[in-house]
Amino acid sequence: MSEDAVKPQTGWYARPVFFVADVNRALRFYVDMLGFEKRWHAGDGAGTVCQVNRGDCEIILCEDATRRDRARLFIELNVDELGELRRELVQRSVPSRETWWGYDSIQVDDPDGNELLFPIEGNSPATAT
Repeated sequence: MSEDAVKPQTGWYARPVFFVADVNRALRFYVDMLGFEKRWHAGDGAGTVCQVNRGDCEIILCEDATRRDRARLFIELNVDELGELRRELVQRSVPSRETWWGYDSIQVDDPDGNELLFPIEGNSPATAT
């Protein structure tokens, strides 16, 4: 991991780790299908761990043959971003479905079964005051 991979923060800073069977397959899915960019990749691109980013959403992908568990990430977008996501899913033929997980949401599963949930407009909680 390069030095610039660590984001300086005050307070808490978290990145989910999604375990995958093939890091390169997962990387192609996140970059080509969901519009993420590769931030870093261990071993100068030959390693089994990398990070993808889209906006402030950062996900670490980790190839590990001993891990078959799945993760779920709840990503809240504003109305315009959600509209753009919907267009991209159609344009790129990304399988998705509407589901409920606390809110009506769009669910996208990566090739390893990790779930990305996007609450649908109007169903997001009010901003805390």
